[in-house]
Amino acid sequence: MTIQPENFRKLTEWARFLGEVEIPVLRKTAHDLAVLKELEPSPSARNVARIIRRDPLMTVKLLRHLQQHKHKRQQQEIVQVEQALIMLGVENTLDQVTTEPLVEHLLQQHPVAQVHLLRRIYRAHIASNYAFEWAIRLYDTHFEEIGIAALLHDITEILLCCFVPDKMLEIDTLQQQDSTLDSSTVQETVLGFTVYDLQATLIEAWTLPKLLIMLMDKKHIAHSRVRNVALAVNLARHSAHGWDDAALSDDYAAIGELLCITPDDARTLVHARG
Repeated sequence: MTIQPENFRKLTEWARFLGEVEIPVLRKTAHDLAVLKELEPSPSARNVARIIRRDPLMTVKLLRHLQQHKHKRQQQEIVQVEQALIMLGVENTLDQVTTEPLVEHLLQQHPVAQVHLLRRIYRAHIASNYAFEWAIRLYDTHFEEIGIAALLHDITEILLCCFVPDKMLEIDTLQQQDSTLDSSTVQETVLGFTVYDLQATLIEAWTLPKLLIMLMDKKHIAHSRVRNVALAVNLARHSAHGWDDAALSDDYAAIGELLCITPDDARTLVHARG
């Protein structure tokens, strides 16, 4: 019997499904990895990582695979993509972590949903770049992990866009029609649970690295690293609406506080990046 995730209403059903399902990846990721393998029969971990890091879906797919095949000799948790590839072996990883199914195949009957998904992924890139750069400015030695945490911050939302595109479009439409609506309330109405609660359950089930889980958890917002990730995600979300979005003034103030600069300097820093 074919599983119909659009009929799921319980968080536990979704956690079980997403815990076992083959995570889709972007067509460009599959294409670029295939081209790299043709050009380099034994590609370097750095070159492969450069492609994988552009795709939050492939990134989390790799990290989940690593956790499921963790070596007994592995004493520390790994968040960085290049380190994961080295630990698993580049060629073994390319053989075992498949680039199927493709996002574009799953959403071929949902072109509007595909556009919304690609926007979310682009936003994840923007957030990751901001978080990475701010971590470096703060002399944080975990700057790469912080960038990955920002990239994957909305991974469950992205996955839901792949498997229940109509419901995610409904959520987007309701929030566009009334910006005062609380996102959690809308998600509970449409999905039966909040995306945050599902993600908290899911990343625990995937046994992702504790550092990554902490960086993505708003319960730890008092920690500067978690605040870095959250502010980068907020800035990416708000600026996606245009640089005149009313929420940006609060973002600049919070970023300034994080980086120990004025809100005006924070605004200048953000816009200097483009």
